[in-house]
Amino acid sequence: MEDRAVTEHRSPEDRSEKKERGRISRALHALGPGIVTGAADDDPSGIATYAQAGAQYSSALLWTVPVTLPLMIVVQEACERMTLATGDSFGALIRQRFRRGLRAWIAVLLAALLISNTVNAAADLVAIGQGMQLMHAGPAPLWSLIAGVAIGVIVVRGSFEWIARVFKWLCLVLFAYVAVLMVAHVDWADVGAGLLGRGFRWDPAYLGLLVGVLGTTISPYMFFWQTEERQEMLRSAPEARGDQPPRLDERPPQKAHRMLLLGRIDVIVGMVFSVAIMFAIIVGSAATLGAHHRSVSSAAEAAQALRPIAGDYASILFALGFIGAGMLAVPVLAASGAAGFAALLGRPWSLDRKPHQAKTFYALLLVGLVMAIVLALLRVDPIGLLVVSAIINGIAAGPFVIVLMLVTDDTRLMGEHRNGPVARILGWATAVLMCAAGAFGIFSLVIGS
Repeated sequence: MEDRAVTEHRSPEDRSEKKERGRISRALHALGPGIVTGAADDDPSGIATYAQAGAQYSSALLWTVPVTLPLMIVVQEACERMTLATGDSFGALIRQRFRRGLRAWIAVLLAALLISNTVNAAADLVAIGQGMQLMHAGPAPLWSLIAGVAIGVIVVRGSFEWIARVFKWLCLVLFAYVAVLMVAHVDWADVGAGLLGRGFRWDPAYLGLLVGVLGTTISPYMFFWQTEERQEMLRSAPEARGDQPPRLDERPPQKAHRMLLLGRIDVIVGMVFSVAIMFAIIVGSAATLGAHHRSVSSAAEAAQALRPIAGDYASILFALGFIGAGMLAVPVLAASGAAGFAALLGRPWSLDRKPHQAKTFYALLLVGLVMAIVLALLRVDPIGLLVVSAIINGIAAGPFVIVLMLVTDDTRLMGEHRNGPVARILGWATAVLMCAAGAFGIFSLVIGS
């Protein structure tokens, strides 16, 4: 009786505070695809690229941080808005938007993306093993195998809700790179000059690394994962009709507006988080490895090189960061391409389905994961793997942005939620930039730069 009386006589301020907490809780629950996509973008291959940029060119590539942020936001916001508006993933919408002949060409691009994701996942598994070895936990190949098998069990046996929760917690590991800045002696004047682009160079090596930075920052698998994770979340909502969530224009206007707003917040927070980690890695590597002229070619090498310069603490933090990032990125890499290809073929997919209910999806996912484990155990040069992956991503990124813009500009699919002027201008600018980067990447490979 006493508890009831306390509840009944609760002040308006208390009730308002409870209501506000409820709103915050709903907002945090809505965050997910953008955060996970942004964190997965900072996988060990990306970390190695950023560390190399800082070690080799100090702050000269820092201008890519403010340049890529709006491009990442506009592309991922288009992905988010596309799924909210239609209730479908990118792969399914490609099937609806394009005729069979064009779908065949896109299928070739998706097949290349599957190969690229497998190669990238293999390099990430190698990095996880090397990170554990640096922490004196045992031989690298053993930990690569353990990580690969554990990830396979999680994605096959776990529900999507549980997997998404694990992914969100793994994102926190990347804050280790912010902590590295605290033990580094940063020249902030040099950082400011780098952000303004004063260190830009025209030499082929610099431009080649620039292509690598762009390729690892705006990667095609991000487009697919953003839409796939959001569709999984929409499917689990009470108003979902089986596997097909309602379109945005079928929802009450107030709720539709709130979903769009929360989706945009999710994307902005995720992309800001991603480039903040990118910034921290480049600056931290410039202040430590770059200041001592230590060249690196992998995340594990960067962690090892930090030890005599910034101490064991920085080295361990760096290793923990790419171990956690690898554990997050590998399942995202494996699932994104598999789900996109299955959807393009009109086959069911979902991490909430049992393997016999989504055979094509799980077959592609597991084949890719097994191949990644095999490549990791064969001790293939991880840098060679990343070069192959970067080339494929560089070739595919521009065309996939073009496909994305054509889908999100389609009034028949998007209705009133098609691209606005800002999204259209920045989206097509991203497509041109990534096509140019891919072309230069191919040219550099041909001439042997």
